Amino acid sequence: MIEALISSKTRIKLLLKLFLNSTNKAYLRGLETEFNESTNAIRLELNRFEEVGMITSDIEGNKKFYKANEKHPLFSDLQSIIKKHIGIDAIIENIINKLGDIEFVYLTGDFAKGLNAEIIDLELIGVVDSSYFLELIKKTEVLIKRRIRYLIYSVEEYNLMPNNGNNKLLIWSK
Repeated sequence: MIEALISSKTRIKLLLKLFLNSTNKAYLRGLETEFNESTNAIRLELNRFEEVGMITSDIEGNKKFYKANEKHPLFSDLQSIIKKHIGIDAIIENIINKLGDIEFVYLTGDFAKGLNAEIIDLELIGVVDSSYFLELIKKTEVLIKRRIRYLIYSVEEYNLMPNNGNNKLLIWSK
């Protein structure tokens, strides 16, 4: 649906990369490899976003890194649109809110890195009724037209795991 509003595929990829997970940062050559597009097309979009203050940049070594400007007035609106495009809002509404005893839900995998994918990876921390959960997953996958892959941990299991915060985006908490 977002493709109907934004015709530039490069712009959509940049929005996903930088606005879904605002801790993501990227540099031009890295984006060229990741998006498999010319640096010129990417540079044009980065310059447009930077001119209007939607992204900021910093020089680290000999690379210019870009990241979303969380202070921009449209930041939360853009992030909300991106989450709706992916289907995170439907996951929260149709699955997580109906389960009851979930403490945290993290987005992991490609989407946590800001990459578009056909599969949404989730980590759920809490107690889940597996059969009911599977029913909700099936219904939501049809609704959002993406597969959902998940891991479920008890709070105790999760707390024992090393590096709980790497490459994860908290999308819901109790």
